[in-house]
Amino acid sequence: MIQRFNIFLLIVATVALASVYILKFSIEHTAGEKRSLEAHIGEQEAELSLLKADWAVLNQPGHIAPIVTRHQEALQLAQVSPRQFGAFTDLPMRPAQPDAGAMNDLFEMLEAGVDPIGAILEEIQ
Repeated sequence: MIQRFNIFLLIVATVALASVYILKFSIEHTAGEKRSLEAHIGEQEAELSLLKADWAVLNQPGHIAPIVTRHQEALQLAQVSPRQFGAFTDLPMRPAQPDAGAMNDLFEMLEAGVDPIGAILEEIQ
């Protein structure tokens, strides 16, 4: 009986040894993949910083101005005038007090399930 028990323990030890050996190589493979991914990420970050530097140089007005003057006729670009954006006087002034009647009407419409924006859009069309 002791001999059978020893054989059983020998088999269990061999299986445990094999499983630990397989686990070790699996972990080493995963660590290698992690190192290669980290190296690839580092390369991409370096490439990205280089591309950002190139973009900063290419967007400088001193670099763009000769290109614009060379292609002025094809692009038909004109300088922006401040009047194109409007003036502060064109903006409506904020009312001194909110219109309580309009707010009550809005809340009543919302409670009734009416879409006030949809009603305004239907009136416009």
